Amino acid sequence: MLFSHSGDTTNRASGPTDKENTQMSVLSQAAHHAIEIAQQATPADVSADEAKSIAGASGAGAAYGLAAIGPGIGIGYLVGQAVQAIARQPEAAGQVQTTMFLGIAFTEALALIGFVVFILLKFV
Repeated sequence: MLFSHSGDTTNRASGPTDKENTQMSVLSQAAHHAIEIAQQATPADVSADEAKSIAGASGAGAAYGLAAIGPGIGIGYLVGQAVQAIARQPEAAGQVQTTMFLGIAFTEALALIGFVVFILLKFV
């Protein structure tokens, strides 16, 4: 029996460990600190145009950040697989490198498209 009604706690499911509590505590403190800084940075008397500008800048920054994550992961994976291929067949290194650089170029184009969208959201 997992839970006993007789007060025996030896078989109870354990809660979060001390390490998990510490990590959550640090995360919650960081979040609380960030909220305090954001409240101090934005005055209460912000006009509608200023609020729209702030929201646009925040959204554009988040959009570019998210747009850069995918290509970063993709390029890392691509290069890792190319290194493995070259290690397995060194005689095919030239062809693998050419294909790798083409893949990097196409993947990096996604990040550039994200940057263009960022600029469009910011200034249009």
